Amino acid sequence: MELRDRLAIALDFDDLVEAQRMARQLKPWFGVAKVGLELYAAAGPETVASLVDEGFQVFLDLKLHDIPTTVRRAARVIGALGASYLTLHAQSGAVMLRAGVDGLHDGADAAGLPAPVALGVTILTSDADAPPHILGKRVSASVEGGCGGIVCAAADVREAKQLAPRMLAVVPGIRPSQGDRHDQARSATPQQALDLGADLLVVGRPVTGAPDPAKAAAELFEEIAPTDPS
Repeated sequence: MELRDRLAIALDFDDLVEAQRMARQLKPWFGVAKVGLELYAAAGPETVASLVDEGFQVFLDLKLHDIPTTVRRAARVIGALGASYLTLHAQSGAVMLRAGVDGLHDGADAAGLPAPVALGVTILTSDADAPPHILGKRVSASVEGGCGGIVCAAADVREAKQLAPRMLAVVPGIRPSQGDRHDQARSATPQQALDLGADLLVVGRPVTGAPDPAKAAAELFEEIAPTDPS
């Protein structure tokens, strides 16, 4: 993978035009655009299509968490939108995760699209008090549920990869070496996360909230570009 395809920019805005403007500005450094609840609530499915048209892989971070039938039906709709990734809460267990994965793949297949990658969310990076045993349980549920990857803190990647070596490890809470941690209790620098085995890094406010987002993106990129294995 190219380095920019391992970097996702979190477009945490409540306006699609503003999000598009930011995405275009940051496209040289980020190949993946993450759409969370805020932007999806503001603009809905149109968000995915617009960012795909801009040339991004779309990471739809909705953290689905409901009864299996509801999740399957919602995931089927999402599968037809063209997103590359979708998050599901691993806390819900393997049965719900499997329903989400099946729905996601059914929706993509019906639309003639490649199957998106379902990501099981293990422990939120804002949760500093989660019991240690939770990680293994949720990684196992993600494997059993058929997910292609997990979302976890950088500090959890090695343990998660020992349990599921083939799973894509997505790490949010990425902060530049001199950056503010904000509300991320378990943050990491880009290089720390990559050294621990992360496959996809999610970056938000340190870039989008900077006085000069393009400069912040370039500096973050340069922190890790010399050691990029690709």
